[in-house]
Amino acid sequence: MARRVTPGAKKAARNVVLTAAIAGLGGLLFGYDTGVIAGALLFIKPDFHLSSFEASMVVAAVPLGAVAGAALSGPISDGRGRRETIIGSAIVFAAGALVSAAAQDVAVLTIARVVIGVAIGLASAAAPVYISEVAPPELRGRLVSFFQLAVTIGILSAYLVGLAFAPSEAWRWMLGLGAVPALILGIGMLRMPQSPRWLLMAGREYAARAVLERIRPDDPDTIEQEIVEIQSTLEGKPAGWRELLAPVARAALFVGVGLAILQQISGINTVIYYAPTIVKFTGIGSSSSAILASVGVGVINVGMTVVALRYLDKWGRRPLLIGGSIVMALALAALGGVFAAGAQGTGGSVIAILALMTYVAAFAISLGPIFWLLNAEIYPLPVRSKAAGVGTMNNWTFNFIVSLTFLPLIAAAGRSTTFFIYAGICVFTVIFCWKFVPETKGTTLEEIEDIFKERAGVSGEHAVASTH
Repeated sequence: MARRVTPGAKKAARNVVLTAAIAGLGGLLFGYDTGVIAGALLFIKPDFHLSSFEASMVVAAVPLGAVAGAALSGPISDGRGRRETIIGSAIVFAAGALVSAAAQDVAVLTIARVVIGVAIGLASAAAPVYISEVAPPELRGRLVSFFQLAVTIGILSAYLVGLAFAPSEAWRWMLGLGAVPALILGIGMLRMPQSPRWLLMAGREYAARAVLERIRPDDPDTIEQEIVEIQSTLEGKPAGWRELLAPVARAALFVGVGLAILQQISGINTVIYYAPTIVKFTGIGSSSSAILASVGVGVINVGMTVVALRYLDKWGRRPLLIGGSIVMALALAALGGVFAAGAQGTGGSVIAILALMTYVAAFAISLGPIFWLLNAEIYPLPVRSKAAGVGTMNNWTFNFIVSLTFLPLIAAAGRSTTFFIYAGICVFTVIFCWKFVPETKGTTLEEIEDIFKERAGVSGEHAVASTH
């Protein structure tokens, strides 16, 4: 007989889903600003008479700020709480969006976008942690994945906003509208509970119990058991930064940091940030048509991310990483071929748009989600949070570098050579994944740790702690 679901259990499930959905809007902010600059840049550049380097700085300001935001998120989240960190990020984002919309010169615009980046760095680190800490074990994966899906939805929304305002070239509205979801996030989070784990870390057991009663089925024994389990994880001193030099941690960081860098230097943000610009390279003269083509890229990104979330645990990480990287290389080579052949007009544009969509589809089922997944599961427990932070910092750092160098690289090396370089990096990614990335499908975290112990040639309980 099926177990009867009580009204209290249904209410608790609704509460936790609503809580995760509101916090997931942090991903929407991340995605919206990532995508909106793609369309806005077409009109900002002539308005401010920007050079290629200045245009790149406007784009790269956000990932630069996000590096700082990600670095600040840990201590702020531990000191003030995950919820307050997300609320703070929403306020900072809204302020940055409004200032960027009102900017009268490139210096103010760039500074405003650095501020937006700080907010995105805060949200991208704090929101997934908050969702994971309020979600029950049976829903955690699905609910945390909502953040990543929200990123792709945010990118698509930004493309649609860009399409709507392209005829009037109203780039200020494109940027300023980012304040709307930020305010919704901030106001929504005011009604959300604190993370019960953070409350217990702060010694506020009574408040933690009250939160769990709101987001868990009406079962005192279950709530008490969860409190005991959380408190047991708080016992003992967490590993320090020095432990990242231990053999097992180093072996795992080689994979995590390697994927963090390769995810960025394989060219994804050149497509996300500059999709309309790339399409215009093929001879499409209309900015609206170029932005419309980028909307198709955004739709593919959302759809294939949904596919990835469904099949990651069925097909495995390695096959998706290797297969996706091969397709990415082929798509970028085709794009480079279009420019090498001097193809202009309808034929060249069609091939370029198909290549872009194929590339994004392959990224969305491989390097896109799988880096973040592996970055959360391959590190030994004592150093997991710090090691994952190192991976995230490297990801944002190389996001900044690629964003800053794309247009100057086009100017220096030419369009075809630039995309052939990115294709070559994707080939290197295939080799890296084949040689170094383990298959973690269906394995426990402890079994993953054993893989890296074997690689490091160490064993025993002190394998992680020792730095010798």
